[in-house]
Amino acid sequence: MNRFVLRSVKQCLVNGQRYYGSGGGGGGLVYGSSVVGRSLHLSGQRNGVMFGGFEWRRMMSSAPASMEKAPSEKKEQEKEETKGKDIVASSYWGISRPTITREDGTVWPWNCFMPWETYKADVSIDLKKHHVPKNFLDNLAYRTVKLLRIPVDLFFQRRYGCHAMMLETVAAVPGMVGGMLLHLKSLRKFQQSGGWIKALLEEAENERMHLMTIVELVKPKWYERLLVLAVQGVFFNGFFVLYLSSPKLAHRFVGYLEEEAVFSYTEYLESIESGETENVPAPAIAIDYWRLPKDARLKDVITVIRADEAHHRDINHFASDIQFQGKELREAPAPIGYH
Repeated sequence: MNRFVLRSVKQCLVNGQRYYGSGGGGGGLVYGSSVVGRSLHLSGQRNGVMFGGFEWRRMMSSAPASMEKAPSEKKEQEKEETKGKDIVASSYWGISRPTITREDGTVWPWNCFMPWETYKADVSIDLKKHHVPKNFLDNLAYRTVKLLRIPVDLFFQRRYGCHAMMLETVAAVPGMVGGMLLHLKSLRKFQQSGGWIKALLEEAENERMHLMTIVELVKPKWYERLLVLAVQGVFFNGFFVLYLSSPKLAHRFVGYLEEEAVFSYTEYLESIESGETENVPAPAIAIDYWRLPKDARLKDVITVIRADEAHHRDINHFASDIQFQGKELREAPAPIGYH
């Protein structure tokens, strides 16, 4: 250890390094050494000791003295680094998003969807439509959905917000699974999908936006999050196998599932109108996504979500009808943009 210290001091003297400074409070002390290292200034501050106004530099570091920056320079660099963390950009790849504004000129605040993906929901849709089961597969799908609703109603009872949250975590799965499998089929058979891939993925994205809106209103508890994980894992794999084995049954099942969603949101609206559920202001994400008025309330949000579910009901029953007729989905025009 002594040899190490003597060798270091000798090296400093040989290189002509000198010790400058004074012990006064006004002047700082700087160690000029050919071997300098990481500053211990921060650790001194953390312990409440400023080391008399100067900083010690650890010896035997690989960083040259010219690399050490003054505290003011370091602060400026830290500010720039912190500022850069807000925007993930790389000049090397040349990827950057242009500034997007609303119609009134204000900056668009969302990254999860763009202004051209927003729309005004068609709330005039018939909410009472129902596909009467006509064969064994129809009855199987219908009775399965009715059976699955029993434990859900028992668990959530009249907690409509939590019920809607769980519903949307399930409803967003079929469109993604169907779109994915049609995509793979299109690649395997070198065939166009007739727009159905996009239509089903639009449905999945629309359902996901329902969920993003609901979670602004209802904060799920830890056991509800755990339930979502379990249900999603089971439902995704089960629906994946179902769609592979019988797409027409899968779409019929989703059609009936959406019928139940319309019924559930109707109950939600009734609870708002009766005063059982507070008609709170609509979340900002809902106002922008559905182009609602700035003073929109929860009732307006649930109304447009229910209309979306009714459209999804029609799309899936329509898809099932096509396949029950012995045709493929690509033979019929896909309802792209039909929310």
